[in-house]
Amino acid sequence: MSITQNPEAELMKKIRSLPPDKITVLKDFIDFLLTRSEAGVLVDTVTKLSEAAFAKIWDNQEDAEYAEQLEESAALYAEIYKEDTDLQELTEY
Repeated sequence: MSITQNPEAELMKKIRSLPPDKITVLKDFIDFLLTRSEAGVLVDTVTKLSEAAFAKIWDNQEDAEYAEQLEESAALYAEIYKEDTDLQELTEY
């Protein structure tokens, strides 16, 4: 493959040399690449736009207290599990 000063011209020359059925395949592939690129931009944009809204929802004292309670419960259950051999046997695969 040669490196040219005008990659667009080289690409167009290659496209023009393709048979019609391959041009259709190429067009579908290009559409796929463009759609994937557009989708990525859309996801990034939506994510950035939603950050402030989610921060208001998630960043509150009530949820922080609930998360702390969940962590405490998980630690308690882990301790119980360590000491309860019957429970350990029930959960063995």
